[in-house]
Amino acid sequence: MEAASIELFVNAIVAGLLLGGFYAAVSVGISISFGMLDVVNIAHPAFIILGSYIAYTVNARFGFDPILTSVVLSPLFFALGLLLYRIYYLCFEKRGQESLRGLAFFFGVLFITEVTLVLIFGVDYVQARTAYTDATERIAGIDFPLRLVVPFFVSLAMVIGLQFFLTRTFFGRAVLAVAQDQLALRLMGVDPVRVKGLAFALSIATAGVAGALLIVILPVQPSIGREYIGLVFAVCVLGGMGSIWGTLVGALVLGTAESFTATFFGPSWAPAVSFGLLLATLAFRPAGLFGR
Repeated sequence: MEAASIELFVNAIVAGLLLGGFYAAVSVGISISFGMLDVVNIAHPAFIILGSYIAYTVNARFGFDPILTSVVLSPLFFALGLLLYRIYYLCFEKRGQESLRGLAFFFGVLFITEVTLVLIFGVDYVQARTAYTDATERIAGIDFPLRLVVPFFVSLAMVIGLQFFLTRTFFGRAVLAVAQDQLALRLMGVDPVRVKGLAFALSIATAGVAGALLIVILPVQPSIGREYIGLVFAVCVLGGMGSIWGTLVGALVLGTAESFTATFFGPSWAPAVSFGLLLATLAFRPAGLFGR
């Protein structure tokens, strides 16, 4: 019995870490748009679901791997992000109305995207099929479902790549500086609006990749994106606003906590963990784990 309990404990840890890796991919775009740019893009999960359906369509019709498809099509999501930010800037940010009306704008984008997907695909759940979707490796009594393992490593690569890009390039440092002092950035000959537009587009591109990871892990339907609104902001705040490493660590912590809760107390309690950790973080460490 004791050996079985230890095996269950270890499997819960592994499942939580793998799930947390996926949460990092889902949340890293919010860390850029909300944590670094002060743009409350509450429609971010809608673009994740859009990425899921595009990857699913290509997979169903041509048999291409959904994750590879999302990487190839990420420039389209980048262009969509540029267009969306331009509309947001001209209609709200330029006029100083980004707080409440800008939030309403993103709510509108969320529901328009959701309704469009419903009209095109219906409300039934869909899932992409790959060679690794139903495969599981068992090592020393520990299960490693490949539908979680593959997205975990893809997410890890994306997060690490973003971290090095934002800290080792001039553009990345400009993104980190744009929310702190736009006047100083202008004096250096950099247009903060252009920087914010490109950074926001980058956040939308990550949503497209995260959507492909989601369609590999779970079946999706158009309204499922609402379930991730609280989660992405919880991870962003838990890790520290604008910290990419913090997003990764916060996602791993949240994934592990949810896995333990689902394993030992039941799946119905797992969603409460996100908000419980968020409230605890705001109470005891408002800046987050890696916040300044």
